[in-house]
Amino acid sequence: MKVLGMRFCGVVTAGAAEPLADMFSKLGLDSRPLDMPEGSNGFNGAIFPIGEQSSDTWIEIWPSGPQMPELVMLQLVVDDADAFAAHAKSNGLNPKGPDDANGERIYYLEGPGGLPLSFQSKID
Repeated sequence: MKVLGMRFCGVVTAGAAEPLADMFSKLGLDSRPLDMPEGSNGFNGAIFPIGEQSSDTWIEIWPSGPQMPELVMLQLVVDDADAFAAHAKSNGLNPKGPDDANGERIYYLEGPGGLPLSFQSKID
């Protein structure tokens, strides 16, 4: 079992998302282009890779909306999400999932204090 990367995901009010992304840009972080549906206008989100462009570590900023409530989430990118889930369960944790989405297998936990945490791996 190995952690390959870490993602910080912030879903914030629509009015705060773009200024927050702008702050990361002003810090010198380059954003990755997003594939947005045709007809999208306004700020739709930003992803800032950390380290090598092929890395699984980045910062995500998204505006909240009906399908995306405001939250801060820590995401761990791992080599085998099923193995991590089994290990978590053997240590008394109760991960939810899996969900398969966007080419990844994803499990979810709620940490102390309510911190949402996911761990996921690529689906082969």
